[in-house]
Amino acid sequence: MPGFELFGDKERNEVKDVLDSGVLMRYGFDGMRNGHWKAQQLEQKIAERMQSNHAQLVSSGTAALTVALASAGIGAGDEVIIPSFTFVASFEAILALGAIPVMVDIDDTLTLDPKAVEKAIGPNTRVIMPVHMCGSMADLGALQEICDRHKLLLLEDACQAIGGTYNGKPLGSIGDLGCFSFDYVKTITCGEGGALITNNETFYKNADHYSDHGHDHAGNDRGAESHPFLGFNYRISELHAAVGLAQIDRLDDFLAIQKKNYTILRNALEPIDGVSFRRVPEGGVENYSFLNFFLPSEEITRKTHAALGAGGVDACFYWYNNNWHYYKKWDHLRTMKSLAPVAKEVLDGIPDYPEAHFKQSDHWMGRTISCLVKLSWGEEEVVKRAEKMASIIKNQL
Repeated sequence: MPGFELFGDKERNEVKDVLDSGVLMRYGFDGMRNGHWKAQQLEQKIAERMQSNHAQLVSSGTAALTVALASAGIGAGDEVIIPSFTFVASFEAILALGAIPVMVDIDDTLTLDPKAVEKAIGPNTRVIMPVHMCGSMADLGALQEICDRHKLLLLEDACQAIGGTYNGKPLGSIGDLGCFSFDYVKTITCGEGGALITNNETFYKNADHYSDHGHDHAGNDRGAESHPFLGFNYRISELHAAVGLAQIDRLDDFLAIQKKNYTILRNALEPIDGVSFRRVPEGGVENYSFLNFFLPSEEITRKTHAALGAGGVDACFYWYNNNWHYYKKWDHLRTMKSLAPVAKEVLDGIPDYPEAHFKQSDHWMGRTISCLVKLSWGEEEVVKRAEKMASIIKNQL
């Protein structure tokens, strides 16, 4: 991770096809594009690879979450349960629709704790949205059971875990809807882009229309298309889709490289007394984009993270202090600071985040270091990195 590390001739050739045709938009201009429909081709490949009936490409992972929620009718006053460790896009997408993000604790999977989810369900809860952070997944079996019992939707945010599986099924395909990001630092990239997948025909049609101003895409005359309902512009361009079309064909190769490099790092750290690893739910297989491990205390973890950086070991993250990924630094959400007035439904329903505490999440995040696994590392480089990491961690312990 990320896919841009291995850009090559496949990506260049796909982009050249688009530039040669001169048609950069995914819809219309049929006669000019010489039969090239990069977005449509990529949607077909995503659906096939993710074992889903439908895929809809959009302009970003954030757009994918927004469109997925909208396609299921989520809106003003509806509550969506999310983890306290995620990316800001999770609550941005919810708030954009006038819905309410309800944060709950994570457990040792670094994702939603099913027990915390159960306690957070209320009369306005409509969706449970696990976020498969850093390459691994939530306890999807437990969460699906909760959704079935309470008649809730399960929306998987698999933006950081494409290629991972649960009980043999691709992450993103287990829930009612699944979302992916193809931004510049994801395992496969379009530069900017995202996708949602679903087996629900209604959700798919809604997503197809909603993401393109409500166009119904009936017939082959874009000017004659009708608008069954209001929509917005979340389209991906043909240029971005062209890059993704090349990258998805390389996904299995990328995953194999990640697994190899991950395994070298993990094997070096496993014998160290005091190091343990995030729990992967039974039946789950990571996509190996991050190696996530725990140390005995917050103090030791902070010192170790600093020592790794000082020792030249880059791309190791201490999310506990991170502005983008952990609730402690989300003052704009806590205070609902917005450029425009916030919807009354949100103001009336938002939890009291300035007073909120997530002690269980703090317990795990305060002790977690996540190391990015790069595709561009050679084997000798990974071995040296693993040895240096092990030495530094031992010294701190």
